[in-house]
Formats: sequence, C-alpha cells, structure tokens
Amino acid sequence: MARKKKDVYHVGPLTEGKKNIIAALMDEYEIETADDIQEALKDLLGGTIKSMMEAEMTDHLGYEKSERSESDNYRNGTKPKTVRSKYGEFEVDVPKDRNGTFEPQVVKNRQKDISGIDDKIISMYARGLTTRQISEQIEEIYGFECSESFISDVTDKILKDIEEWQHRP
Repeated sequence: MARKKKDVYHVGPLTEGKKNIIAALMDEYEIETADDIQEALKDLLGGTIKSMMEAEMTDHLGYEKSERSESDNYRNGTKPKTVRSKYGEFEVDVPKDRNGTFEPQVVKNRQKDISGIDDKIISMYARGLTTRQISEQIEEIYGFECSESFISDVTDKILKDIEEWQHRP
C-alpha cells in the first residue's frame, strides 16, 4: 500500500499587506534567525489567546472591560497559566470573574496543551517507544519537558480503546 503524502502548505503571493505585516514583525521583534521567528510566533500566539479570552469574558459578563454594570458578577483579575504549543511553552493570563463561572473556550480549564501533542505521543507509543524515549523526543523536538507520568496519562486514556479494538469480532 502506498504511503499517503502529507499536504504541503504552499505560500501564496506576497501582497502589499503581507509585506507590510512582515516588515512590521521584523522591526518589532528584531528578527534575524529562524529561532527569532519562533519566539515572535510564540509571543503572537500568546497575545492572540489572551485577546480572545478577554473577548470571551466580555461576552460572558455582558459588558466591556471599562464599563460599569449593575451585575453582581464582575472581572476579578487574572491567573497565570502555562500552555504548551508547537512553538514551545508560554504563559498566558486567564481572566477570572468574581463568581467563578467563567470557562474560556479558546484554552479550556485544565487544558495545558494546544499543540495536538497527544496524537504525537500516541503515535510514538504505538511504534513501541518507551515513555522515557517519548519524553526525550518531545523535549528534543518541541523544547519543553513532558514527564513520563504525563505520557503515561495520555497513553492510559486510549488503552481501553486499543483493547476493545484488538478484541473486536
């Protein structure tokens, strides 16, 4: 059976708008290397997530950040949260509300990983790598540590499904 080729993203034409954005990024982040690009993307991703969570909070409370409201529920600061992505780890400030009823959808409560790393861990596990080898691979490729217990937790989530699939009629 032939292997399915991965879809390759083809870069579109550089419009004037794209050129302006790239020039602004290069100026803002002083980009000189590929690592600088990764750091800039991490910062932009974190900023985008933060902005989206603030918009979700506004929608949840029903009024803008600086507006007054008669509601008994209001903004109550933020709490830091470390998130893993394919660009590495970064910290975002998750907005809180006084009643504790706000649940962000961009990065859900208790969600730490937005990179799809679970699928990669399961793939490596299926190929026979040990949890230690998987942990080392993740650190080498993505630049953040995944404990062996985290990897075990991920694989444990699917073991039941694997057993059912193996014992199917």
